[in-house]
Amino acid sequence: MMTEKKDICSYTFEELQEEMKALGEKAFRAKQIYEWLHVKLVDTFDEMTNLSKALRERLEENYEIRKVEMADRQISVQDGTNKFLFCLQDGNMVESVLMRYKHGNSVCISSQVGCRMGCRFCASTLDGLERNLTTSEMLRQIYQIQKISGERVHNIVVMGTGEPLDNYDNFVKFVHMISDAHGLHISQRNLTASTCGIVPAIYRLAEEGLAITLALSLHGSNQEKRRSLMPVANKYELSEVLAACDAYFDKTGRRITFEYSLVHGVNDTKEDAAELAGILKPRNCHLNLIPVNPIKERNYEKPDKKSAENFKNKLEKNGINVTIRREMGSDIDGACGQLRRKHMQGV
Repeated sequence: MMTEKKDICSYTFEELQEEMKALGEKAFRAKQIYEWLHVKLVDTFDEMTNLSKALRERLEENYEIRKVEMADRQISVQDGTNKFLFCLQDGNMVESVLMRYKHGNSVCISSQVGCRMGCRFCASTLDGLERNLTTSEMLRQIYQIQKISGERVHNIVVMGTGEPLDNYDNFVKFVHMISDAHGLHISQRNLTASTCGIVPAIYRLAEEGLAITLALSLHGSNQEKRRSLMPVANKYELSEVLAACDAYFDKTGRRITFEYSLVHGVNDTKEDAAELAGILKPRNCHLNLIPVNPIKERNYEKPDKKSAENFKNKLEKNGINVTIRREMGSDIDGACGQLRRKHMQGV
């Protein structure tokens, strides 16, 4: 029986040093290999030209660089946003997005294949959760985008398919590795993770000593409305979620971002704006309004531009720090999970 090869790209620098020691190799080999994987972003051991042929063969025998290969790419003619569909080693697919801003390039990556959170307006969750992504599969979405675009990534948002705190250990390891000085060394302050509000995991994350921004998917101004849009609200009361966010801010000093998908006629009334202002006013936070991306499987509609602006103005009058997220790539399959689903259905 063939033993499964080890996922070498998921090893931290320290873990790789231990692996090389176990192989009887000199310590500096780990530094060379780590640099090939996480700075030069190679896809094969053969590309590691400063290693002996014998060592490359040993690596090939025992380890693998897990495949993350581009299967499709859509480029917005409006703003140059790139949407990528990546094929993984087992044939599963995930989506990532490259967005270009004046302050640098942002990449949005996925943390799971599919999602089990069931948010009503999200295409990612329509077929449930297939599996968690490994640390290397999260890293290599960014690596492939850098290689394909030829451009440096400055900011990362883990807001694609999946709930990062439902893949907790791999996600936290990813944060450590993407910010490691031996790798791409992207500042943790430039990393945002979006959660639908898994309360115990938020408290746990607060204790990790990380400097990332937490973005809480709020989407409802009260418990009932949130429950109608997000099944996770059946497990955790809004008051519990907000208390966990407060604890995260107290522990890390990192201002929370609240994400609020505006759904026409559902959560965009003046009563919603008043309730939302009441929730956010006592907190040091930022509110991101996101006009919902319609998906054909649901009958939710986005509010028109004027309605969204009115909603924003009501909040600003209450002293809330709020922006309407700039729509990027609206002429391509913009919503999380749309492009993957299209491929799965052979459309």
